[in-house]
Amino acid sequence: MSDSKSLKIVIIKNIFSYIFLAIGAVIAAFAIEEFLVAKQILDGGVVGISIILSQLTGIKLSYFTIILNIPFLIVGWRILGKNFAFKATFAMIIFSIFLVVFEEMGEITDDPLLATVYGGLFLGLGVGIILKAGGCVDGFDAVSLLLSKKTQFSTGQIILFFNLIIFSCAGFIFGPDRALYSLLTYFITSKVIDIVETGMEQGKAVMIITENGERIADNIYKHLGRTVTLLEGEGLISGKKIVLYCVVTRIELSELKRIVRDDDGSAFMTISDVSEIVGAHIKKKKE
Repeated sequence: MSDSKSLKIVIIKNIFSYIFLAIGAVIAAFAIEEFLVAKQILDGGVVGISIILSQLTGIKLSYFTIILNIPFLIVGWRILGKNFAFKATFAMIIFSIFLVVFEEMGEITDDPLLATVYGGLFLGLGVGIILKAGGCVDGFDAVSLLLSKKTQFSTGQIILFFNLIIFSCAGFIFGPDRALYSLLTYFITSKVIDIVETGMEQGKAVMIITENGERIADNIYKHLGRTVTLLEGEGLISGKKIVLYCVVTRIELSELKRIVRDDDGSAFMTISDVSEIVGAHIKKKKE
């Protein structure tokens, strides 16, 4: 494959990824404004905090989602690189713009239970599409990843812990029923993300068969801070190969795919769920 053709393929894939980021952001904004905010039901993370502040101050929700996410985007840049940061910034801008657009529309239902269920479904769909395209609308995921590397808790456990704090605050401010609706929304959203993307709490075991094993392993460690196990293998037809094995989190998976694709477009890769991780499989990123 010529360099020009490879470049065109990369450009086309990037264009499509940004299109999907925009689609996911619009769907997520629709869920937030048309179902959740109208009934004082919260999402988790930065968006949940933004909803609380918007309800208390009367300031537009879109302002808070941009301002509060800025420090998280900086952390995401440092942890996952500029590609992730650019996509996350794009998704957050589209998300905030359409929060304003949908704010002008009337609410769809007066039933808080229906708002919870459909808000969770649409929010999970939108966020799942965004994650699959390599971005996010809530920078707290990146901070949770950093905290998981420095503590014994997983990324999912940290996210759940802080979201429970946010939902408890919602209970004190808006009433206990709002906290329960918010918790149900979070559960539905998480399950839909599981279906749309590649899993919420579980790690992902990745096996890569390639001829450029050392280069790919170095780039995975450089960009994701993950160590990789290298094995020697031999294909029946293809001959000697290097087999790489590593475990990553959901939000790192898109970046890992990009690294492998850029270093060896013909590499064979399998991805599977990891039900349990025992031991220090994560190494701190070297500066």
